[in-house]
Amino acid sequence: MTGQGRRVAVVGAGIAGLCSAKLLSEFGFDVHVYDRTPDVGGVWSVTRRYPGVTTQNNKGTYAFSDFPMPADYPEWPTGEQVQRYLDDYVEHFDLRRLLRLDTEVVSADQDPVSQRWTVTSRNAVSGETAVEEYDRLVVANGIFCDPFLPPYEGREEYEAAGGRLCAASDFHDLADAADRDVLVVGYGKSSCDVAEALSDVAASTTLVAREVTWKMPRKLANVLNYKYILLTRLSEGLFEHIEQRGLGRFLTGSGRFVRNGLLGGIEWVARRQLRLDRTGLVPEGSFERIVRHAVSLATEGFYEKVEAGTISVRRGRSIAVLREKDGRPVAELDDGTVLPADVVVCATGFVQRVPFLSATVQERLFDDDGNFLLYRQILPNEVSNLYFVGYGSSLFSPLSAEAAALWTVNHMLGGATPPVEERRAFVRTRLDWMIDRTEGKQARGTNIIPFSLRHVDEVLDEIGLNVGPGTRLLQWLLPARPSSYRHAARELKRRHSVTEERTVVSTAS
Repeated sequence: MTGQGRRVAVVGAGIAGLCSAKLLSEFGFDVHVYDRTPDVGGVWSVTRRYPGVTTQNNKGTYAFSDFPMPADYPEWPTGEQVQRYLDDYVEHFDLRRLLRLDTEVVSADQDPVSQRWTVTSRNAVSGETAVEEYDRLVVANGIFCDPFLPPYEGREEYEAAGGRLCAASDFHDLADAADRDVLVVGYGKSSCDVAEALSDVAASTTLVAREVTWKMPRKLANVLNYKYILLTRLSEGLFEHIEQRGLGRFLTGSGRFVRNGLLGGIEWVARRQLRLDRTGLVPEGSFERIVRHAVSLATEGFYEKVEAGTISVRRGRSIAVLREKDGRPVAELDDGTVLPADVVVCATGFVQRVPFLSATVQERLFDDDGNFLLYRQILPNEVSNLYFVGYGSSLFSPLSAEAAALWTVNHMLGGATPPVEERRAFVRTRLDWMIDRTEGKQARGTNIIPFSLRHVDEVLDEIGLNVGPGTRLLQWLLPARPSSYRHAARELKRRHSVTEERTVVSTAS
């Protein structure tokens, strides 16, 4: 099954790229996986890991359906352990032969007649470029591909004075912060992780946070694992979906008092457990705003260090200018405060972009505000033979990526989709809703949180590969297990095998 129409390029060797490559190769596609880093892992690559990085999910939910995390891994694996797990996945499923690491895709152009893709790549080691043609292109470079570094005024003067400005994903060695004054910008999980880790060696550690947001303790009241709160269908049912149904409709309607009571109780516990009143870090608004644009797990030890004064938090502030003062690098905040800043680490989010795609392709991917227009977060409405996998910010990243990869394979095998007019209307309606519920934090149209399982439902329901009602019922109270979905690939193979047999019979007669 490697004949005409079967050659596929996958850009990205992280979670989404690897599971896409595995499924595509199992269905007979001729696959090449490109990644500019020297190892697999995407955000978990050795080139991207910052000190103190761990998963937000527990190991039981951050895994592929057919390849569990090692039993001896801790509940929240480190970045190094996740990368090793992904490398083991490659070895176990014989994917090494498909990989083209240290190889960046420089451009991908589509022929307007044949609709095939010409992919130009450059090897980072040899510097050589290569040009190859593919029938289909899968973009799996991730929504956390390129870190955003604010364009601070005075950067040249600051760096000339010896200062270092970098993204969190570009800071790898604790020793680089030893006995230095460090500023960390942001308040997401990576910001707090970095600040907590660097504070062990830095002369001073200051976190500059324009906005303070709600966070979830790993164990609520030091007893209840957060997976029983945020990684169930019940947690999703507490928030109003655009197509609300069943118990979710009750919880956001006539049973809203139950919902408000649950969220209020969690807020009360989290507020006290994380010392938010004592540290002056109680966020604005109620706890339900935790899902406005992301769900952030509290960093172990962070709030204790804030209370002890080891970490200083400048709440509601931002850096106005970087400069030199008395021969030293400093940062001036927007309130005029000047802080010593040998190192400024920015954990200020990522830019979701696909720079290798030609301008003519890109102009058909986005709306006027730069949001991706993707049906099911996968399929562009205006570009053929192009798929996006991993373009939904989910609490179940591996499971969501697998669902998208299954949908992609099914579509490549001839699976039907609604007419393009219906797809356009669906995408626009969902995007407008996403923008509204995230208060403009829609990550260029890729934010599906908190409806991670609901999104998996919609993707797999459309191709008839979802789990049954019994499993979904169980997931209302217990965290979803990726292994519950391992049947999906087997069923698609069985279905495709039946289709092949019928085609052979039809041809013979």
